[in-house]
Amino acid sequence: MSELADPSVLSYYAQPDVMTRGGGDADLLDGLPREPAALCEVVQGLLLHQHWAPAYGVTLSEERKQQVQIRPVSEMLRCIRAIDDRPLTDARPLERRLIGNCRHFSTFLCGILRHQGVAARARCGFGAYFVGGSFEDHWVCEYWNTAQSRWVLVDAQLDALQRAALKTSFDVLDVPRDQFLVAGEAWQRCRRGAADPQRFGIFDMRGMWFIRGNVVRDLAALNRIELLPWDAWGLMSKTEGDVSPEDLAALDRVAVLTLGDNGAVTELRSTYEGDARWRVPKVIRSYTETGERLVALPQ
Repeated sequence: MSELADPSVLSYYAQPDVMTRGGGDADLLDGLPREPAALCEVVQGLLLHQHWAPAYGVTLSEERKQQVQIRPVSEMLRCIRAIDDRPLTDARPLERRLIGNCRHFSTFLCGILRHQGVAARARCGFGAYFVGGSFEDHWVCEYWNTAQSRWVLVDAQLDALQRAALKTSFDVLDVPRDQFLVAGEAWQRCRRGAADPQRFGIFDMRGMWFIRGNVVRDLAALNRIELLPWDAWGLMSKTEGDVSPEDLAALDRVAVLTLGDNGAVTELRSTYEGDARWRVPKVIRSYTETGERLVALPQ
């Protein structure tokens, strides 16, 4: 479905922000290919997904596992260069790849595309292609396809090994919208009783509270603040019993905005900026395997 190519919207998403800037190592992003397939190969040659590592025969040290706590692309690039300073087009051996997760693959690709002046955004939601009958917590990248005048979903994480393991039958460079549900779509389906909330989440964490968190994360990402899957702030910090009818109505409205076309972006941005339930504060709570901690975000 084509959309209006609003120049102001495309310009906004073509500019890196705090999480997608290259920083002092931005020169590494110069001269990279521009085709989505080639860019995905670059990303896959630099990153290794923490939970997929065993499938590649890799056992991660505790030190390497901590790399998943990296947020900005600038720090990803700094670490990649420190490990191996060759051009990014040279795929690293598995033992020299940066450890991340789906959010890192998606945000890294988003940062590359924005560096190239392409409108792109990371999207938080749920993938239908990991566990049969479930929608698993996942991130993908979305870029503006000028020729087709539409936003296209790209899963930069799924290389040949993962596609084979998952028996993926669709084009990961143009993920169907029924295979990846942005968080607002999952929220709407469950709110109207069309889907079971317990099918949405990851590991033993499932339900409306989890979907609510991803709605907030996706709204932040659409405002160019792409945080980690275990970062929390604002409305996502409330227990189910503390979520008021007013909160539910606000979530319903935000879900609509995150699913809207380019004409909804102005309201989406003003909604985010004008309400502390959505806006990312300077200090957030991060729930890691070692417990809860406060994290001051780069500004």
